[in-house]
Amino acid sequence: MNDTTPLNTAGGAPAAGKIMLVGIGPGHADHMTARARSAIAEADVVVGYVTYIKLVADLLDGKEVVRKGMTEELDRAVSALEAARLGKKVALISSGDAGVYGMAGPTYEVLFQAGWTPEDAVEVEIVPGASALNACAALVGAPLTHDFCAISLSDLLTPWPTIARRLDAVASADFVVALYNPKSGRRTRQIVEAQRLFLRHRRPDTPVAIVKSAYRRRQHIEFTTLDRMSEHDIGMLSTVLIGNSNTVVQHGLMVTPRGYANKYDMAEGGSTRDGEKAGRSLSTGLNGWLESLIADHAAGASVEQLAQAHRLPVDYIAATLAQPPEAAADETAEESEA
Repeated sequence: MNDTTPLNTAGGAPAAGKIMLVGIGPGHADHMTARARSAIAEADVVVGYVTYIKLVADLLDGKEVVRKGMTEELDRAVSALEAARLGKKVALISSGDAGVYGMAGPTYEVLFQAGWTPEDAVEVEIVPGASALNACAALVGAPLTHDFCAISLSDLLTPWPTIARRLDAVASADFVVALYNPKSGRRTRQIVEAQRLFLRHRRPDTPVAIVKSAYRRRQHIEFTTLDRMSEHDIGMLSTVLIGNSNTVVQHGLMVTPRGYANKYDMAEGGSTRDGEKAGRSLSTGLNGWLESLIADHAAGASVEQLAQAHRLPVDYIAATLAQPPEAAADETAEESEA
């Protein structure tokens, strides 16, 4: 990793090597993109974690294959760079998407350390793939149709206080959350601590889906609730989806509403509710909220009281009130999704 040899050193001529960071999707051939397949097909060398290599075994005839272990991410990246410097095309594979807890980040770290820039002879291409959260969501319904985030519970490289702060923040902010790397043979308490933090902000009956080995041979899906989450079989091949305050499980499907019911009367053919306009911000959107905030403040509510009522920082409320009301002009353009 400390090698700073220039990349263009093959007999004085620029190397024609290439690193393709290939996301192979959740693991089933049907969910691999055409570009991922063609990238592996054109590669001279395929580098990857042993389990991922097995998932694409039928595509590896005639290839040089470099298999690495679970914690050897940097070694994989170094091997890919060394092969590319020799003028070879390398497919460095990740399950899901290479840029989501995959090999894209470690590879760029190794490349930067080696003095690589986008102008160098070794070309780098990222081939996107469906991540675990996409695959798991598709299997359980539509849990990610509103704001969501992903957090890894692995503390192998990230301090636990950092992970805990992120969990507490997203739990409070009512995100739907996908937990990656929730548990392993040696890391068993992290999922319990995550549950503890979420229960500070969420109802015990908040829907949870646990998906193991999505689209692979041993696929297994369980629906549960936040208060029972840590009692279930969870491992490194599991992704845990925690719903927000509006998520429901109905007919065996986990669904997070987009919020159309806030604006439209769903029982009346989708007509707009009183005070709402199609294609315009919700009456409690930014402009409407600003009007009510200013009115409440004028009626005697203090900045501190308003901050507490809306669960927002005091300095944010103060700055918002200090901005002239006319800066919040009414919208003129319609929004396609509402």
